[in-house]
Formats: sequence, C-alpha cells, structure tokens
Amino acid sequence: MGRMSAPTPSVPADAGVLDPRTGEHVTSVYKIAEAEPDRIAVIEASGRQVTYGQLAGAAHGYARGLQELGLGAGDCIVLLAPNSIEFLEVYYAAIEIGLYVAPANWHLTGPEVAYIIDNSGSTVFIADERFADVATAAATEAGLDMARCYAVGDVPGFRPLTELAAPDPGDGGAGEASSSSDSPGSWTLPTDRTLGAPMLYTSGTTGRPKGVRRPLTGASPDQVTVPNYYFFAGFDIHGPDNVHICGSPLYHTAVLNFVTISLNLGQTVVLMDKWTPEEMLRLIDAHGVTQSHMVPTQFSRLLELPEEVRAKYDVSSLRTIVHGAAPCPQHVKQAMLDWWGPVLTEYYAGTEGGGCTITGEEWLRKPGSVGRPWKTTTLKILDDDGNEVPVGEVGNVYLQMHGSRFEYHEDAEKTAKTYVGELFTMGDIGYVDEDGYLFLRDRKNDMIISGGVNIYPAEIESEMTRHEAVRDAAVFGIPHPDWGEEVKAVIELAEGFAESEELKAQILADLSERLAKYKMPRSIDVVDALPRQANGKLMKRTLKEPYWAEAK
Repeated sequence: MGRMSAPTPSVPADAGVLDPRTGEHVTSVYKIAEAEPDRIAVIEASGRQVTYGQLAGAAHGYARGLQELGLGAGDCIVLLAPNSIEFLEVYYAAIEIGLYVAPANWHLTGPEVAYIIDNSGSTVFIADERFADVATAAATEAGLDMARCYAVGDVPGFRPLTELAAPDPGDGGAGEASSSSDSPGSWTLPTDRTLGAPMLYTSGTTGRPKGVRRPLTGASPDQVTVPNYYFFAGFDIHGPDNVHICGSPLYHTAVLNFVTISLNLGQTVVLMDKWTPEEMLRLIDAHGVTQSHMVPTQFSRLLELPEEVRAKYDVSSLRTIVHGAAPCPQHVKQAMLDWWGPVLTEYYAGTEGGGCTITGEEWLRKPGSVGRPWKTTTLKILDDDGNEVPVGEVGNVYLQMHGSRFEYHEDAEKTAKTYVGELFTMGDIGYVDEDGYLFLRDRKNDMIISGGVNIYPAEIESEMTRHEAVRDAAVFGIPHPDWGEEVKAVIELAEGFAESEELKAQILADLSERLAKYKMPRSIDVVDALPRQANGKLMKRTLKEPYWAEAK
C-alpha cells in the first residue's frame, strides 16, 4: 500500500543557475545573486520588480540588523505583511541566520496575532501599514518592546523597516537600508549563517492555531535542500526557466514553499497582491507564466468568466498548475483540463509534511484520486485502533515523511494524538485502490453519522455544485432527535439566481438523481458567501455552530 525508498542523497550537479564565473550550477537566492545579480527575481502585479542581487542585498542587511538585536539560531520573528517584495526580503534575511519565521494570517485580529507572537516566543515583529490597527493592537497586547517593532510604511509606534538594516561594513557604513546595488562585491554577509525555517500556524478551524515547528538542520542556506529540489522535480517544475505566479497569501504553507523554492532554483516569481481571475490570466499572458500553485475555488472563479474574456489571453505558456489544499469537484477539474489541457497536477499534503501527487493524465484514468505517495512518503490506511486496513477499505489516512518528524509547538498532547508510531494523520479518511492511488472521502471531523450510517459531505458538496444555481456549497450534520444527525446544506447562489423555495426544491430534485436518499440534505439555507479561507478551505465550524447552539 505504501511506497518506501530512501531520499536521493544529493541535489544533481546540474540543478539551478549556471554561474558564468565558475561554470558551476548554483541554487539558493544568495548564490544566484552572486552568479547573476541582474537576473529578475520578483515582479509584483503593479510592475515593480527586483533582481536577485537586490533581493539578496536587502536580505543580508536585515539579517545583520536582526543579529545586532541579539537574535540567533532558534529565535523567531513574526511577519504580518501582504504578498510583497518586502515580505520576501525579510523572510530570506531570517532564513539565512537560523531564525524561525512565523508569517501571520492578516485576517486575524490584534489579540489573535498577539497569541502567535507570544506562543512563538518572538521578540521582533514586522508589519505592513495596511494592517496598522491590528499590528499596534497585537504589539500592545503581547507587551513587545516597540523599539523591536518595524513597519513597511507608516504604523504608529513602529520604526521604519529601513532602520532594521544594518549598514554594510564593506561600503564604509554608507550603504542603503535596502540594497539598491546589484553588485555582490559590496555585500557583507551576516556572521554565523545557518539555515532557518518557516514556523507556520495551522488554520485554527478547530481551535487556536498551532505552530508547526521543525528542528533546525544546521544546513547551509547557500544550497537548496534535497527534499525541496526533489519536491519540485516531482512536479517537473525545477528548471530555472520556469516563471511562477503566486495568487494566494504567503502565510499559507504550500504558497510560501512554492514561492521560496522557485526563487532558490533561479526562477522568476510574479506576485499577486489580490487575486482576481482575469488579472491572473493577464499576468500569465504578460509574463509567460509556466507554473503555479492554485486552489479549486480559483478554478471555479476562472470558469465563471465569459468565453470572450477567457479568449483574450494566451495561456499556452503554462506547463504545470499544481493544486491542493481543498477538495476539487470532479466536474470543475474536468472543465479546467478541457480548457488548459492536462497541465493540472494535484497533490495531497499538509504543513505537517509528506504527501501524494497525481498528474492530469493520471487523473483522467483515476478520476477523483489525489494520487500515489511521494518517494519520500509512506502512506497507510489505519482503523481507529491503529491497525492497517485492506485495500479498498475506508479508514484513517496516515503518512510518514522519511527522515522528518514535527511537533505542534507547546502542544505535546495534540502532537501525541496525531501520531501512531512514526505515522501521523491530518484527520482525513479515505482508501487506497489496488494500484496504490489514494481516494479521500472527507475529514473525519466533518463526517456525518445519521442513524448509524457514515455520510461524507464532500461527495454531496461536489454534486450540489453541478447545478447552475449553486456557486458554492457546504454540507454538514445538525442535531436530529432520532437519527443523531441529519444532513444540512448551506449554499451560495450563482449570479442571476434569487433565493426561493421553488429553486431549493429544484436543486434537491436534481441532486436526488445522483445521490442515494440517505445522503440527501433535508433542507437548504442560502447565504451571501460561504466562509472560506484564502487557501480555499471551508470554515465549517463557523457555519455549524449556530445550528448546534439552538439544540442546547
């Protein structure tokens, strides 16, 4: 059922960008900046851009400044910023001196960001002026020294981010706060350079978010890590000629990973501040984008565009669109494959590590699957007692990423509940077929038990969104005096449709042709918009709570 093999021992010698001075291939932002300082690294949607030389130069300055504040390997900083060049400059500064970087979700409130500051043990906080109110509230509640709070733009009480950058000793102290020179000869590297790590906080849909903290490896920041290289190679997007477009917030694990690995391999990254479907098509066309990481909600919004709008833009440069984070209805994926061709590659993974992948060609043979495990991942389906179940039988999905283990920061109990031996679960249930392909049924916490029968909401949601009037759907269990739970549907209507009892009846009638009676929602409620996070995950707890509160 699982596939086991040792990780490839090293990154291939021809990986990354060719250094014209030495003839050697180099990987990592810092080494590429030395080899090709004028190579374009990041392009914002507005057209603002930086080269690798400018990006690395700014990172080195901020890294030296963080060290002057007394930060060293194992310490953490919190970053509250939109997708921007400054976000990446600060990130690469922290990563090259062994720090943890905790990017905060900018939808959070001040107290929620303060919790992350406190929980991560951070003493340095960097925020963008767009989130000034949240930032000041968070800094105050966390009791931070305001001299260690820095802002991109104007945040009351915060120091300008430019003041964090220590002057470069190599230029006699006259250096800019952010590198304006592409010449690597003027850079002075920070001391004690060692690879840091992101410390991302889980979504918190079932309680307070937990920081996923991995042990630091002591590796050099000047070489892309072996797992990261082979992660991209597995998708065939490791070449430096790729152009990556990022349309989701960088505080999400996969989004940050795709952007930073792209840069470490010498690729150009196009950053979208706010994602809209037509703007993405425009940027793909304008910059010859070859690859991206997307979520199914974005596919749905792209498919809503009129045919004449879609036809305006050339997307033939696309090679690989990787998607995950949330289930993709089969009819949506099929429509995207019909439009963009078999460039869609799906994966199943989480912040915790390990995963599966399926290409567009494979998916057409195995519709509905999320793929087979990576070479560095073991996959097993276990029952509630931790025993492996037979092929084709539904159970709890467990993974192991070889050579890696994690913990939920300051939550040993949750960490222990996640593991069975060396295997961990993200709370999903599914089965593996005879060819080793994983099929997810749902999240265990979302499963409905009605009259003793297990009902999987994801299946119902996918079928409901086939109806032209249903833009989005959420299905969950609500209290029932006899059955324990009954099936409830909450939907978001497509443009041009108005709520009516007749329309709800039509939707249910259409659904009854494709679902067994016991799976059918007993009622439908309509909302203006379903509460989804930027990574496409549906916040069902927010929807369910009022129904369960009424039953108390």
